Amino acid sequence: MAEFKIGRLDGQPPRIRNVPIAVTPEGFWCCPSQAALQKTAKSPNQQGRPRGGASPAPSKASSVQRAQTISSEKRAQSTPARSRTNSDEQICPPPDAVSAPDPPKVAPAPAPEKRPKQHKISVGFGQLDTSDLKVVLYGKEGVAVKMIVHKNILAENSTFFADRISRQSPVSLLEVPDCEDVEIYVETVGLMYCKDVKQRLIKQNVPRVLRVLKVAESLGFRACIMSCLDYLEAVPWVGDEEENVVSSIRQLHDEDHRTNPLLKRVTSDVLANPPNDTLAHIIDLVLKSSEERGRREMKSLVLKLFKANNNINSNGSSADSCVMTLYSCFQNCLESLLALFRQASDPEALAEQSSDDKEQMFRKITLESDNLLWLAEILSDRHAADELTVIWSGQEELAELHPKIPVMHRHLVSCVSARLLVAVGKGEALPSKETRRRLLDVWLQPLMDDYRWLQHGYRWFDRTVVEDGVGQTILTLPLEDQQAVLLAWLGRFLKAGDGCPNLQRAFEVWWRRTFVRPYAELPGSSSASWPGRH
Repeated sequence: MAEFKIGRLDGQPPRIRNVPIAVTPEGFWCCPSQAALQKTAKSPNQQGRPRGGASPAPSKASSVQRAQTISSEKRAQSTPARSRTNSDEQICPPPDAVSAPDPPKVAPAPAPEKRPKQHKISVGFGQLDTSDLKVVLYGKEGVAVKMIVHKNILAENSTFFADRISRQSPVSLLEVPDCEDVEIYVETVGLMYCKDVKQRLIKQNVPRVLRVLKVAESLGFRACIMSCLDYLEAVPWVGDEEENVVSSIRQLHDEDHRTNPLLKRVTSDVLANPPNDTLAHIIDLVLKSSEERGRREMKSLVLKLFKANNNINSNGSSADSCVMTLYSCFQNCLESLLALFRQASDPEALAEQSSDDKEQMFRKITLESDNLLWLAEILSDRHAADELTVIWSGQEELAELHPKIPVMHRHLVSCVSARLLVAVGKGEALPSKETRRRLLDVWLQPLMDDYRWLQHGYRWFDRTVVEDGVGQTILTLPLEDQQAVLLAWLGRFLKAGDGCPNLQRAFEVWWRRTFVRPYAELPGSSSASWPGRH
């Protein structure tokens, strides 16, 4: 804590208040934050005591004399622990200056005539007895900071100050109104006195360095800008820091800075490494993997990333390429699965194979079916499965071979059918009515054949979602087609019970449309003649 005095307008002796002084990781002191100043100004009046227990003198001259005595005592100390100020100013020791700085000096504050409510602070850098320029910063809420600096240091390091000094020469005072970040402004000026700016930044965090970078660019402090960029390029980014760093770099006015190598962390040469080629390679690696755990975890991860990051298909050409990549992979897996089904359903081919070969073949069937289900899930979630329903509804041969494969190996094929029916039922895919009817005609029966196994042998199977999706898909058909499909389902449900999808909700809607509330009544018919009409 450093003592801080606020001058009074009535001419009475100022009261001493304690104000926290922020000590930066570089080792030099900064002005207290504006919030601390306001809190101090509003806190109850408390009188501080100078060292040694002496009570404060009633006159300003005595106060100045006491401050000078304390400064003389501090001159003998190599590292002062706290600084003491007079009136409404504060003197802070500089950072690692070019030469060893003199101890803090205290100067009487001018009477606050124009800005009586301002809280003033004074900061000195370098050799104060050789300083030839004062820079006054006017911040928010009445905070004013006077920096005692050197023209040559500021002109050498800052194009802003070099221009101001050259235009107003000779000049002994510069004012900076509406300073947004007084604390960082003072710290950035202090960095002009450092031999190694990058070394001073190494203990800082990313948000603070971004603040320093913003001020350094406004000052044209190129050495500091480059040191900030070098720091940001090397340090890890956590959480929202990546977006903040990229945004800050892109807001830099200097084109050379905006193309800084640190952006290579988040951008790449598209021509040398097309994103869609990389995406196809990733999908291909996952699809060809046979290691159960790694395959399962990476499928889950990639699926989650596809769901969370819709920017992959946010623009036209990229979206088309991404979907085409997924469809190409689906078609390759489908062709492989069909060949395996033909082989597994041929008694002669099976008789010639050893038990190990058969086991390997059925394992491939399971893997390819799982691949198809994963790709169908991705395309359905991205509302890009219209063409997929057309492809799947045209697999009559695969559906005919389906009953010849053991259910424990074929059930994932029924999961693909279920996922596409759910996509249609949810509106994620919008195929034509002919495609919707053909999809049900080809794959609803195999789905019902495997339904009992799916409920008890496939733990990720959600019966409620599937039954609702199948029912909603049926209800999108013309009323006559609804009747044909639901009557076929009813006959199966009355025999299999829980071993068949429960489509009672869809059956009720069809019943109301047919018997209770027909929208196309026969000429001359009375609404009262229909059951349930009132």
